[in-house]
Amino acid sequence: MTEVKIRRALLSVSDKTGLVELGQALARHGVELVSTGGTAKALREAGLDVRDVSDLTGFPEMMDGRVKTLHPKVHGGLLGVRDDPAHAAAMAEHGIGAIDLVVVNLYPFVQTVARGADRDAIIENIDIGGPSMVRSAAKNHAFVTIVTDPADYGDLIAALDANDGMTSLDLRKRLAAKAFSATATYDAMIASWFGFADQRQLFPETLPLILKRGAELRYGENPHQQAAFYAHVGPAAPGIGQAAQVQGKALSYNNYNDADAALELVAEFRDAPPTCVIVKHANPCGVATAATLAEAYRAAFECDPVSAFGGIIALNRPLDGQTAEAIAAIFTEVVVAPDANEAARAVFAAKKNLRLLLTGALPDPERGGLAIRSITGGWLVQSRDNGRIDPAALRVVTKRAPTAQERADCLFAWTVAKHVKSNAIVYAKHGATAGIGAGQMNRLESARIAAWKAKEAAEKAGWSAPRTIGSAVASDAFFPFADGLLAAAEAGATAAIQPGGSIRDEEVIAAADAAELAMLFTGMRHFRH
Repeated sequence: MTEVKIRRALLSVSDKTGLVELGQALARHGVELVSTGGTAKALREAGLDVRDVSDLTGFPEMMDGRVKTLHPKVHGGLLGVRDDPAHAAAMAEHGIGAIDLVVVNLYPFVQTVARGADRDAIIENIDIGGPSMVRSAAKNHAFVTIVTDPADYGDLIAALDANDGMTSLDLRKRLAAKAFSATATYDAMIASWFGFADQRQLFPETLPLILKRGAELRYGENPHQQAAFYAHVGPAAPGIGQAAQVQGKALSYNNYNDADAALELVAEFRDAPPTCVIVKHANPCGVATAATLAEAYRAAFECDPVSAFGGIIALNRPLDGQTAEAIAAIFTEVVVAPDANEAARAVFAAKKNLRLLLTGALPDPERGGLAIRSITGGWLVQSRDNGRIDPAALRVVTKRAPTAQERADCLFAWTVAKHVKSNAIVYAKHGATAGIGAGQMNRLESARIAAWKAKEAAEKAGWSAPRTIGSAVASDAFFPFADGLLAAAEAGATAAIQPGGSIRDEEVIAAADAAELAMLFTGMRHFRH
């Protein structure tokens, strides 16, 4: 059946937005309104005639409203196949009237959890009758129209007005698909709460992913790939998906990925002095902390001015005009900041393609959660790398202990190395990266590349020596041989920080002592792939 005349509607909603307007439109088309509890009350207060569900079923609402629509006269009216003689005969025999439209939205389970309600209140806000009606109506969408989102009331009213009170099969199909998504999302949220919050399981037997499509992107990582952004349903950390885009072109897949990498790193410095992070292809190419954002940007840029071109910038303070002027001097894809003042916005307004994202806050780097990655045939799931080292617990393993400045540089380099693809080597000096070696198959090459990049940066800046001279070097995992550490020493590093744990630790420590390096062991590794 293509066109279905709406003669009877059952309405039972938690969210009353647009309810009266919808009820008035249905009444205008001569539709009988059947409703429950607060929904019926709201419609009656608007002057509309409403039939109680209890009158339809012959049973009163009972058990504090837990049982009201779970009845054959409701579900028979929803599930009956109208052009099947056996179904029609059963409906006639048992006095079951057809229900042509169901308007339902579900108990506010997520909102109840979010406000910190106790367990009993959370359980009471698990809707049973609502999802049952939604599924019945959606299954029988050949004859029944199901609406679960107040945002769709306008489309429904327009369809009824344009088609003499009838709905098309295309509309019913679309609304049925949305309805099944709504109940699947609802059940997944309940399952997640039971697994993670109630049962405190890190890895529940079934892992529901509850995501809602946001932007459809022009393409994926490459032009021949399709892509979209999906946001978490429910509470989420302030991230790129939640940021307000003030200006610029729509974000691409790679923009999302790189901006997220930049935001995650700058969040490590959310309580630090002004800090700037520059990212290219999901790896930091420059990071610096300084007295002002402008100075931090300049120091980060100087680490690798070649890679900074077309990069992503993240800041831990609201963007000001002076910093915006410096950033605007070269091509930049995206700038992420908690906020931006009017002077900064005015500067960027002249760069119409530059994307400015304002997060309002920075995510907590110590927050929990899961990191998920698809592989062929399944998914790898692990807890987020929110590991933190206690500076007081660092172990000095060399004859020489680091100076206060060397220790500070070691900690800075270590923080950055956590966000560099393995094998990762980071040189840092006086609160700024001096050279970054990322993603190499062996640690020695990462050390050499980082030193080479530092030397090239010094030549471009006209410095007498690269910033690796007198720097600290961080390695995301242990040095398996002394060669990587010796390469760092040759580049001018005077201190090193690494996890330790290699079977050749004693050999590496001896090499550090011979080179008069101070070295710290963290006891924690930060592989990143």
